[in-house]
Amino acid sequence: MLNYLWFFLAALFEIAGCYAFWMWLRQGKSAWWVVPALLSLTLFAILLTKVESTYAGRAYAAYGGIYIIASIGWLGVVERIRPLGSDWLGVALCVLGASIILFGPRFTAP
Repeated sequence: MLNYLWFFLAALFEIAGCYAFWMWLRQGKSAWWVVPALLSLTLFAILLTKVESTYAGRAYAAYGGIYIIASIGWLGVVERIRPLGSDWLGVALCVLGASIILFGPRFTAP
């Protein structure tokens, strides 16, 4: 369960960092938005290394599912756009897939 906490926190900082760049480059906000963006993206990278996984690629793949749920949550909370039912169905499928990647049995090819 601790992996999910690291994934969620990493997603929050990644989205916030990218959002800060979005505000600067797409919304015409001050270039000072780059400072919190870089700090946030640095924290994202550090937090993602806390995930218990033997291989980085597997951790990143599993993180993708959590990133998607955090992105839809961001859409609703920060951007105040109500997610659609299809958004939540997609989230559920992605989280299921991420869980299988991270915690599923390890089969090897014969």
